[in-house]
Amino acid sequence: MIGFIVAGLIIGALARLIKPGKQHLSLFATLLLGLAGSVIGGVVASLLGTGGIFELNFLGFIAAVIAAVLLIGVAEGLSSRRGIHR
Repeated sequence: MIGFIVAGLIIGALARLIKPGKQHLSLFATLLLGLAGSVIGGVVASLLGTGGIFELNFLGFIAAVIAAVLLIGVAEGLSSRRGIHR
């Protein structure tokens, strides 16, 4: 469980570095989006037959980072639409 949280934080941080512009997300939001990206990456890797959902592998990691970048973009779009800025 601790490894899953650390992986989510790393994936969320990488996604924030990759996504251009300044993001107004807290560390907790970054962790949650990184965890969601990890699960999505695991599902993609599992569907492609390269490993299990919670197994760390290269393809799953790449898919997780891409998913997290997209989730951060969605979260930023929703927060700016509502006028929420931190």
